[in-house]
Amino acid sequence: MDQPPYPPQPDWTPPAPPVVRRRNRRVFIVIALVVAAGIGATVWAFARTTYDEHVAACEKALTKSATKTDRPGACEELSQEDYDTLHMAWIMRKTLDDMPQEDQDILDLHDDGSVNGSLD
Repeated sequence: MDQPPYPPQPDWTPPAPPVVRRRNRRVFIVIALVVAAGIGATVWAFARTTYDEHVAACEKALTKSATKTDRPGACEELSQEDYDTLHMAWIMRKTLDDMPQEDQDILDLHDDGSVNGSLD
């Protein structure tokens, strides 16, 4: 069986392959943004000041001029209860440090039954 010849075909070029490069670029940009956000969040978390660091800064900033209502600037981040506790501890520590040694020894004796510096 002879087949008839094919009719003439116009010049045909295959269609261009789908553009994968743009999609790959978009995926890469999204991944890069997610990684950058993760790194930024990590840096932010480690760089910010913790509450314990605020407490330590407040302890260093307490002076004789500090009162219950007039806080040093370093103590502004603390709750009123925590500030009152730190302020009272500072007052007690300074009061004990200013006492004569004999009076400190008497308090130490009443503290635990012996003079051993347990109040320090």
